[in-house]
Amino acid sequence: MIAAMENAVEKIKVWFRFIPREGWFPQDTEGLWATRLSLDTATIENVPFLQDGVAEGDVVRFQTDTDGLHWAVGRVSSAGNCTVRVVPIPTGPLGRSPQAVYRGLSAFCLGGEVFSEDFPMVAFNAPAGADFAGIKALLNQGQDEGWWHYEVGCGTEEWWNA
Repeated sequence: MIAAMENAVEKIKVWFRFIPREGWFPQDTEGLWATRLSLDTATIENVPFLQDGVAEGDVVRFQTDTDGLHWAVGRVSSAGNCTVRVVPIPTGPLGRSPQAVYRGLSAFCLGGEVFSEDFPMVAFNAPAGADFAGIKALLNQGQDEGWWHYEVGCGTEEWWNA
């Protein structure tokens, strides 16, 4: 029984605090699922919608408060992945469809999540080693042609140099 517990993977939620951006969501926290690695580190397991500077697969350090919440205090290491957020323009050719955004970027096999039906932002994980130049070219083309708006929430040196 003890050996099974030692090998169990513990999923936790790591919370991030940030200053809300003007004209954006009023939230000042975001919780991301993570796999605990030690008493104070965990690997992020999903794509952030609001938090900048962290991507899926990154290892973060956290402190646990008296309520048992795990608050991020810094990034320990990068997995080399990038976070890209795409919002379809309602009056554009994709309408409000997150599925159309996924289809538009499907050649790159990016994983992602949709924020909500009311706000169809798609947060994508662009994995290390992906065709960053191709992804960036398509994102820019889509923005120029009125398909979507996008932002990079976490980019690596490889992303910025692609």
